[in-house]
Amino acid sequence: MAVPLNATAGVSIRAATGDDVEAVLDVLEAVGSEGRWLGVEVPFDRVARGERMRNELAQPAAHGAFVAEDGERTVIGFITVHLAPYGVASIGMALLDGYRGQGVGTRLVERAEAWAVQAGAHKLALEVWPHNERAIALYTKLGFTEEGRLRRHYRRRNGELWDALVMGRQLGAP
Repeated sequence: MAVPLNATAGVSIRAATGDDVEAVLDVLEAVGSEGRWLGVEVPFDRVARGERMRNELAQPAAHGAFVAEDGERTVIGFITVHLAPYGVASIGMALLDGYRGQGVGTRLVERAEAWAVQAGAHKLALEVWPHNERAIALYTKLGFTEEGRLRRHYRRRNGELWDALVMGRQLGAP
């Protein structure tokens, strides 16, 4: 995919709708095919994942989803937020190659945080692969701290067992 030199010019962040599900799945598939950044491995069941996302979009009190669009209204990334009954909002994000490291991820996390605060969350949480240094730097810049490490926790299709860092950030006053 050819990405313009000033890739973030005209990028907007908005709430996802049911009409965005296929585009979000395309982003998930593209980033997943890189094999390094997401827990999702390709191929995945697009029908089941799309149905799950549509169900989550129908429950806006517990699930938030936001897309990043380029100036031509093409979805280039997304973030999801899931609010647990105990007040922790877990986030997951994917951004197409060529748009990373230019502030789009920051804007997605900030939008997810705003949703989480409005939904009554007291904390944001996430998991990230230890080798994803760019994402760890982003989350650290945004005030997340490492809270633990899940060792040899996730089995990949090739049989490897990957660690994950658990990161979190308190919201609002303690």
